[in-house]
Amino acid sequence: MRGADVDESGAGAAAPMSREGIDHALRGLEAERDRISASLVDLEQHAGMRLLKGARLSGETYRRWAAAQARLDLLWRMFEAYRGVLADAAGLRDRSSRPDVAVLAELTGMLSGSSVPLPDGEVPLAERTLLGPRERSVPLDEAVAVMSEAFEFVAREVAAADAAWSALLLPLEEAEARWRDASRLAHALDGTRHPELDRLGRELTALGRVVRTDPLSLVRDGRADTARLDRLCGTLRALADELAGVTRLRDGYEAVAAQLAASVEEVARVEGEAARAYETVLVKIGSSTLPEPARDLAAGLRDRMAALERLREAGRWVELAGQVAQLERAAEDALERARSDLRLSAGLLERRAELRGRLDAYRAKAARLGLAEDERLCALYEEARDVLWTAPCDLRRATALLAEYQRAVRAGGAAR
Repeated sequence: MRGADVDESGAGAAAPMSREGIDHALRGLEAERDRISASLVDLEQHAGMRLLKGARLSGETYRRWAAAQARLDLLWRMFEAYRGVLADAAGLRDRSSRPDVAVLAELTGMLSGSSVPLPDGEVPLAERTLLGPRERSVPLDEAVAVMSEAFEFVAREVAAADAAWSALLLPLEEAEARWRDASRLAHALDGTRHPELDRLGRELTALGRVVRTDPLSLVRDGRADTARLDRLCGTLRALADELAGVTRLRDGYEAVAAQLAASVEEVARVEGEAARAYETVLVKIGSSTLPEPARDLAAGLRDRMAALERLREAGRWVELAGQVAQLERAAEDALERARSDLRLSAGLLERRAELRGRLDAYRAKAARLGLAEDERLCALYEEARDVLWTAPCDLRRATALLAEYQRAVRAGGAAR
């Protein structure tokens, strides 16, 4: 048993407490011990604590957990020493139903004096000797303060790691599940490796290693940064959707091929009309400014259709899907080009027909105005008609002649 020692300042030991004071202090300290014990159990059973103890940590998380473990070790060693002092005091009190002054003094020293030995690592360097640290003890309340500081430090680190894992593991598992789903789709399609999927898999593996071993390195401003995981999830979702589309293409390829063939034939039809219209314009109008229409648009598309068939026979569905999308766009572009060529040639022919119609309409107007025998009007009409009904037709001259004839008819009508 310890006696009432003299403290380090040289002052005498505190006056012994009464038996009632001893009993009251013991009850309070034992209740405090039970609360501390319950808190330590809760800490050890915390999910974050179990994760930290079971994980292979690295980087920032490893450094911070190492510091937390040192505090946790101190906490348990201090608690064992603290609990030992209370057990010794309770045992001494139980053996002395009517303690004398010496026992009361000893109990007083245990409950209010420096009775809890500090672990070796907690003794300041200035108080050590060449042979090692000298034993130093602190009162029970100071021991509780040391344990409280250590507990709060450990709890903060455990909570930080747990929060980081909670925020990161779910999106990581979602991304990994999406990658597995996409991989199954890719393998079922052609059994070959998918370069983009492989790249995403490598990125996901590297990021997953960081999430599982060093989650605190991904914390920014107190919150776990999930931006990379969110981006990966989005990319994998889009890739899985694309592969699902490839699967649908494979299952319904005959209908897709038929639609493509129909589109190519439509290009061929319009391309042929544009070529015929161009040849007609060269004969009937002879415009030197009209660009020659595109040739062999449909032939190029048919060659690409044949390449699709080779991919289908080889079972290269992912590559085929990309080629199908490109061919669909190419067919749309080719059709628009052929239609544009047709519009240019047809527009000139329509312009000639319009000028012819307007010339006849003004001739009828001249007749209604009683100008059918007007020599000047008849000459203008015949000149314009000769230009419009002669191949090749000079549309510029015909337009100018028609305008002059229209002015003359309006002027003649106004004079009457």
